[in-house]
Amino acid sequence: MPEINWEAPFCGEGASCFRLGTDADGNAYITVTGAEDTYITDSREALRTMIRDIKAGKADHLL
Repeated sequence: MPEINWEAPFCGEGASCFRLGTDADGNAYITVTGAEDTYITDSREALRTMIRDIKAGKADHLL
């Protein structure tokens, strides 16, 4: 298992909390708080693109 540096949780209403993390090899991780041993991973650039797209409203249809 890689050494992941997790950020503080991002929590919405209720108990839906997500955490983002990175490792020394340039990978990014997303998990549900409390389940840090189960995550999805991609490059930091992919995470950066996803965050920019969400901020630009490209995921608003999911709300």
